[in-house]
Amino acid sequence: MSDAMVLRLVLLAVGIVLLAVIYVTGRSRGGDRDGDAGATRRNGGAPRREPTLRELIAEADGDTETDPDPDPASIAVAGHRDGEHDAPLWGRRVDERFDRIVTLYVAAREGEELPGADVVVAAEKVGLVFGHMHIFHRLVDGKPELGPVFSVANMLKPGHFEMAQIAQMRTPGLSFFMTLPAPLPALDAWEMMLPAAQRMAELLGALVLDEERNALGRQRIGHIREELRAYDRKHEQDAARW
Repeated sequence: MSDAMVLRLVLLAVGIVLLAVIYVTGRSRGGDRDGDAGATRRNGGAPRREPTLRELIAEADGDTETDPDPDPASIAVAGHRDGEHDAPLWGRRVDERFDRIVTLYVAAREGEELPGADVVVAAEKVGLVFGHMHIFHRLVDGKPELGPVFSVANMLKPGHFEMAQIAQMRTPGLSFFMTLPAPLPALDAWEMMLPAAQRMAELLGALVLDEERNALGRQRIGHIREELRAYDRKHEQDAARW
C-alpha cells in the first residue's frame, strides 16, 4: 500500500472520530438545554398560581402557616361538642353526634370584602337570627326550641361575629352549614339553606361556593339534593327498623 493511501486512511479515521465527538457533545448540550427549559417550565416559566381562597383567608387573619385551618363550621360544631359553650344548643344535647355537615360559602368577589354591617342587614332580610355561639341561625318557624335548621359563621377564624365591633368588621365571606340530623328532613333543610345563601350573595354582591369552594352550579346542586334524598331514605329505613 502506498504512503498516499495510508495518509488518506489516517485522515479519514481522524475525521470520523472528530464527527463522533462533535455529535456526542452536541447531544449532551442539547439535553442540558432541554433540562433547563423543563425546569423553567416547571418553575419560573409556569403560569402564576393564584392563591386559594383558604390561603387568602389565612393571610387576612394574620396566619402565615401554609397548613389549612379547620373550617369555621367545624370549629363551631366542635366547640359545641367539647362543651366550650355552657348553654345547650336549644333542644340538642351537647354530646350529640352529627352524621354529616353540609356546607356552602358566600364569598366576596376578588379584591373585595364583606362589611360587617351589611352582613347583619342581609342576615335579617333572609330570616336569620343572631344568637348561640355568636353566629347567625335559621330556626324552624313557630318552633325555635327545635334548634337551628342551619347556621352562618364568619369565614375568618374563630368563626363568630363580634357585634360590638361589627361596624369595623370586614370578612372575605360567610360559612353556611347545617348539621345532620337536623330539626327537619335533610332535603327540606337544604331547600331552606340554599335560597338563603343565594339571596345573601345577591344582597352582598358576593358569590355562592360549594363545600370545595368552587362556584356552585346546577350540577352540584342536583348532586347534593340526591345525596340528601338518599340520606333521608336511609334514616327513614333505620327508624322503621326500631
